[in-house]
Amino acid sequence: MSVTEQKRVSKSPLNPDQHMDWHSLDAQEALELLEVSPKKGLTEKEVQKRQEQYGRNVMTPKKQQSAFVRFMLQFHQPLIYILLVATVVTLLLEEYIDSAVIFGVVFVNAIIGYIQESKALAAIDALSRSMTAKAQVVRDGKKQNINAQELVPGDIVQVQSGDKFPADVRLVHVRDIKVDESALTGESVAVEKNAAPVAVDDVLGDRFSMGFASTVVTYGQATGVVVSTGDKTEVGKIQESISSAQTLETPLTKKIKEFSHLLLWVILGLAAAVFVVETTRGADWGDTFMVAVALAVGAIPEGLPVAVTIMLALGVSKMAKRRAIIRKLVAVETLGSTNVICSDKTGTLTENQMTVQQIVAGDKVYAVSGLGYRPEGQVQEGEQQVDLNTNKALEQLLIAGLLCNDSSVKEKEGQWTIEGDPTEGALVVAAQKAGFERGELEQKMPRKDVIPFESEHQYMATLHEGERRVIYLKGSVEAVLERSESMLLPDGQTGRLDTEGINKQVEQMAGEGLRVLAFGMAEAEDLNTIDHDHMRSGLVFIGVQGMIDPPRKEAVEAVKLCQQAGIDVKMITGDHAATASAIASQIGLEGTRENGRLKAITGKELQQIEDRELEEIAEKTAVFARVAPDQKLRLVKALQARDHVVAMTGDGVNDGPALKQANIGIAMGITGTDVAKDASDMVLTDDNFSSIEGAVEEGRSVFDNLTKFIVWTLPTNLGEGLVILSAVILGTQLPVQPVQLLWINMTTAVLLGLTLAFEPKEPGIMDRPPRPTNEPILTRDLIMRTLLVGTLLLIAAFGLYLYERRILGTDVAEARTVSTTVFVVLESFYLLSCRSLVRPMRQIGFFSNMWVYYGIAAMFFFQALFIYLPIMNTLFGSAPLDAMQLLRIFGAGVVLLIIVTIEKTIRFSINKRNEKVAASN
Repeated sequence: MSVTEQKRVSKSPLNPDQHMDWHSLDAQEALELLEVSPKKGLTEKEVQKRQEQYGRNVMTPKKQQSAFVRFMLQFHQPLIYILLVATVVTLLLEEYIDSAVIFGVVFVNAIIGYIQESKALAAIDALSRSMTAKAQVVRDGKKQNINAQELVPGDIVQVQSGDKFPADVRLVHVRDIKVDESALTGESVAVEKNAAPVAVDDVLGDRFSMGFASTVVTYGQATGVVVSTGDKTEVGKIQESISSAQTLETPLTKKIKEFSHLLLWVILGLAAAVFVVETTRGADWGDTFMVAVALAVGAIPEGLPVAVTIMLALGVSKMAKRRAIIRKLVAVETLGSTNVICSDKTGTLTENQMTVQQIVAGDKVYAVSGLGYRPEGQVQEGEQQVDLNTNKALEQLLIAGLLCNDSSVKEKEGQWTIEGDPTEGALVVAAQKAGFERGELEQKMPRKDVIPFESEHQYMATLHEGERRVIYLKGSVEAVLERSESMLLPDGQTGRLDTEGINKQVEQMAGEGLRVLAFGMAEAEDLNTIDHDHMRSGLVFIGVQGMIDPPRKEAVEAVKLCQQAGIDVKMITGDHAATASAIASQIGLEGTRENGRLKAITGKELQQIEDRELEEIAEKTAVFARVAPDQKLRLVKALQARDHVVAMTGDGVNDGPALKQANIGIAMGITGTDVAKDASDMVLTDDNFSSIEGAVEEGRSVFDNLTKFIVWTLPTNLGEGLVILSAVILGTQLPVQPVQLLWINMTTAVLLGLTLAFEPKEPGIMDRPPRPTNEPILTRDLIMRTLLVGTLLLIAAFGLYLYERRILGTDVAEARTVSTTVFVVLESFYLLSCRSLVRPMRQIGFFSNMWVYYGIAAMFFFQALFIYLPIMNTLFGSAPLDAMQLLRIFGAGVVLLIIVTIEKTIRFSINKRNEKVAASN
């Protein structure tokens, strides 16, 4: 048996479930294992056989829940169960109005929940659309254009500039091919490919022998053999990761869920106790059920789901003004809890505009000011602008960068953009900053010939005719140095080539994250054309230009604010470690250092790290470079294992799984793929990290205001429950009926509670650390205040009810209207105190939120309709009140506000004293 036959038997590459490291195999070996000739391709008979074995080259769509199921799931909540039971019980007892109102509240909540919920995972559809529609293949020895869905492993495909790879392909023959893999790997620069095998453990971005489905050929041509199709491609694996990624509960939904379960058992326990007590007394079963229903309706904060949804929606509107579009409402609150942000580098923390920052020419180092493609800035020595006449080497270096160049910079609608390669674009801008005008220079020195860049030679050269014929060459430092015999000096003369000094300078520039290009020139004498033979030796070395995708200025400040607020910022990028580490240092990231620099963990190193060890490394390390898609997902999970609330940014297909797994996924609006956007919770319209910081600030404000709402509304439910229990214990009629309790809970939640959503951010909101994930919504102080206010509501509502009934002899409808109005008025006064949970009103400004006063005015108007409008009297069993009754009610409201203000002032003073003691220690 031959070696190849043995490999066929042992590796079984034609088994659809078999994993193969195709990138590490020799191209010829891959062809033999797939049993195909690159000249003839597969036969139609073999294609049909493999299609039956592998299926079509498409990704399996995920089955989605129907619209009806998603709507019905809105009722799948513990507190809703109680209200549904209450609806049925009241209906059986022929309390039709009560039954209709209770169910109406439940139904409205379900509709709102259904509208704001987006369960469909459009990411998978986007992935499917990313597959190429057509593919050029060789079958039966003939070239054919076929539907890419018909491809099978073993098909010979041909691609050229502008094509997308239709499947995962092992390259066989390559001609100067460059591939844009940014959507898949995060690598910001097009990758040069070749047919040589690479190490088996190389990460996705370093598998230069492979072409991956959905990546784009930007230059050159290639022939390859299909090795994976459909779900087995790298992009297909990402789809599977997106499908299987866990959709996590947010801190708020967790807390509300825990609170709901606790409240469910408390209400059921109290309702059962009430039922037992009443039946023991011999009460009518129907009356007993109505008492239990009243207790349940009173204790359940029916307005909470609606109010939370609307407050989150208002938060969405605020964030949109700060260039952050929220796709899922709960993401608003999650941002306020975030304590780790994993950010991509290119375009988010950086400008995504290559910029020349340092030039070395004639043994002198120059800085270039200005950022991005806008041709504004100067070439400087120290703080002074350079006179090009003082350094001919610098002048020639800038001319070479401008003329030996196929890219251009153009302004469109106020934005400067590059047409062509970003690296070449940076050279054009550097020359423009020095005062060169391309059109004028090309007229003086028109191009006569060109040697295009080829990966084999690592340089590009152009021939120009001016006062004399000259060749300009740009390329890698190694390629230019080995062809140079001398170097150009500032006075225009040539001198000894200092190779050691140049390499030392280049090494220093590379350590700062700069991408370095070298330039040379040569007299062309009477040449009309040039070829590689002319470039073998004899060049004059001009100098080097170092460029980088610079950090955004606003991102530097935003990172500082985040870290000041206790939020760790980590860079996870597909770029190289040195570049990533240098940029991270410039931005100010904090993390483990090595030899004075931020330590960068590479994807290759991550492969060797166990999950348990990764948790600690992920927590301490700030920079991760050359990271593969599945490793991004691992990093997010490792951080979550340490109870971190993780925000993850991304723009590529490769970011999809991690975006979905993160507590909040943030996609880029400008450069982001459909996959990234559809897997995310939030989209940045400007791709700027500073917008994340702004969104975090808004998220904290939203959570503050949600907490204020909960602290405001819960005492009402407590007070209502206590009133019902007190009536049961004392054996009196119910001071408030179920339908009246619903009126209180729903109207006050919307007209009063929602005004808290417009409270401005409190001072120092970004100076405090993120909330611990295990911290309850209600702290000990807030629980005490809830008990205090609930007791005051009980005393006022039940006390005035008894006063009306037993002292004044008022009829039950009028007395119940008094009790109902007590809750409305006292909630209005308490609302003023809840505008800040710790600060007195004088510190936050009496009129800093006029919506509170508009809401109170609207609530009093609707309460007047409740009291005096005949149809409301019929629906809710209310009755008109006189002036003295209203005066007593408002007097109780003033007393409540005074008591709560005193309690808050005392607690504020105690907390301040405790903070001073803690700071001194």
